[in-house]
Amino acid sequence: MDAGPVSPEIPQLPRFLVDPRPVVLAGFAAWALATVLVWLVPNWADARPVCVMGLVVGVLGVSIYLAQRRSARRGDKGAQVGIDTD
Repeated sequence: MDAGPVSPEIPQLPRFLVDPRPVVLAGFAAWALATVLVWLVPNWADARPVCVMGLVVGVLGVSIYLAQRRSARRGDKGAQVGIDTD
């Protein structure tokens, strides 16, 4: 069973599928909304630390991504490979 010639090139994904910014913004907005809601509804007071930590982890992740993108733009040796530098 010969599948025929195999193309060595992998097609590039469309730009909108590899851009992390919309997903990051939507996630941050969801955590911000959840944080506001748990502060407004007294019965959900137990969830306040979870929501605050969700925001903190999101900010930490975005800061790491931005640092890696900055390193990739500068051409640093230890920069992550494959980050879009536009």
